[in-house]
Amino acid sequence: MPDKKIPLRMCVSCREMKDKRDMLRVVKNAEGEVHVDTSGKAHGRGAYVCGDGDCLKKLRKGRMLNKAFGCPVDESVYLEVENYFSGKDKDGEK
Repeated sequence: MPDKKIPLRMCVSCREMKDKRDMLRVVKNAEGEVHVDTSGKAHGRGAYVCGDGDCLKKLRKGRMLNKAFGCPVDESVYLEVENYFSGKDKDGEK
């Protein structure tokens, strides 16, 4: 029986391909609103962020979500991404 493929996504900050389930999806919907999508199923354009500490610093400093979506992203979205990963333990479980 063939092995099941693991879905990979590229982190907008570090540009590395990683397992989709280990990343956080940020989505821009049809109305132009940008928000964190913890379910991973919200409609709209998605951008993925991994939880590495250096990656999160680079994400905010480089305004990577602004570049990924081509629009200004509110500071509260960056804060929500950081809070999401700071609430996880070492194993990646909330």
